[in-house]
Amino acid sequence: MTFSVPSSTSRHTPLENIVEGSTLTQSGEVGGQIPLAGFKSNGAAKVVKGEVKPWAHFIAGGVGGMTAATLTSPLDVLKTRLQSDFYQNQIAASRAAKGISHISRLSVSRSAALHFSETFQILFSVHKVEGWRALFKGLGPNLIGVVPARAINFWAYGNGKRILSEQFNEGHENAVVHLCAAACAGIITGTATNPIWLVKTRLQLDKSKAEKAGTEAIRRYRNSWDCVVQTVRAEGIRGLYRGLSASYLGVSESTLQWVLYEQMKTRLRYREERLVLSGRKPTTWDEMVRWGGRLFAAGGAKFFAAVVTYPHEVVRTRLRQAPMENGQIKYTGLVQCFKTIFREEGMGALYGGLTPHLLRVVPSAAIMFGMYEAILSLLDAKV
Repeated sequence: MTFSVPSSTSRHTPLENIVEGSTLTQSGEVGGQIPLAGFKSNGAAKVVKGEVKPWAHFIAGGVGGMTAATLTSPLDVLKTRLQSDFYQNQIAASRAAKGISHISRLSVSRSAALHFSETFQILFSVHKVEGWRALFKGLGPNLIGVVPARAINFWAYGNGKRILSEQFNEGHENAVVHLCAAACAGIITGTATNPIWLVKTRLQLDKSKAEKAGTEAIRRYRNSWDCVVQTVRAEGIRGLYRGLSASYLGVSESTLQWVLYEQMKTRLRYREERLVLSGRKPTTWDEMVRWGGRLFAAGGAKFFAAVVTYPHEVVRTRLRQAPMENGQIKYTGLVQCFKTIFREEGMGALYGGLTPHLLRVVPSAAIMFGMYEAILSLLDAKV
């Protein structure tokens, strides 16, 4: 859990001068103050709990998500296209033309180099063929989804964690509390925002029908609303919830991320407590660890969680694809989608787009949590 010290005087206070009731201010994300655990001088340290304003969670989470989504939008477009079977077939044809029958036969270094090369070739081709605006295609529905999704997620997680700890663990937080709160928050968020992510995915994949009329590519959807109308008309209301099962599977990623993030923040908190109790003046390195540790906690937790659970991202994208030319739906369910991808394209296809995904989500997590903490501070939400 990240934290900040109220003032330079309290941060540098010698051990013998700390009195009963001394506390260390905690991040606004979690609310409350951290007692100087285990310290006894003029008396035992007293736990002081506070409550973060719910509306502050909504605003800070929404702004953080919006900023991160905007800055990383080109990589999001690239990731979505690399996950689709259309671009996987293009990549396979390109490899065949180069005499590469199967990427698994290459060395690890050459395979990685080829993956990076193909990734950035597609990124540059999008800009060259479709213009720079295409790099932000789907950003509108993405932002419409990100703002409520992040607000709901942070709100549900923060309040869920508080309720679970108070009702079942005598007010104490631990990994089980974090896991349950994160799982509940992920399910609530996924259910509420699935239609928006479906529209975003279909708009990003709507590059063309592999043909062009003059200089204008043939588009299936004119805009977000047209995508919604066509989807409901052709597939019914249930069509807006295609990929929801994969989204629920993806709750494992957000849950793992939250648990890892909380554990890393706990280590940072203990380090800061020891620094305060020692009475030692913080060095430049201490300040770097204090601020850099927060970014590393957010980015590092996301990196590990994303790598472990990435195949569900590919399956979710495939399930949300628009029907084929004949109107039939290729991927009809979660298990069927996994089997079809594995049978037709191999295990590697389940990790298609992993590079741009990591390039996007790791800095995105750092940006989002950084903005979240900053907005909470501006709103004076810390108590």
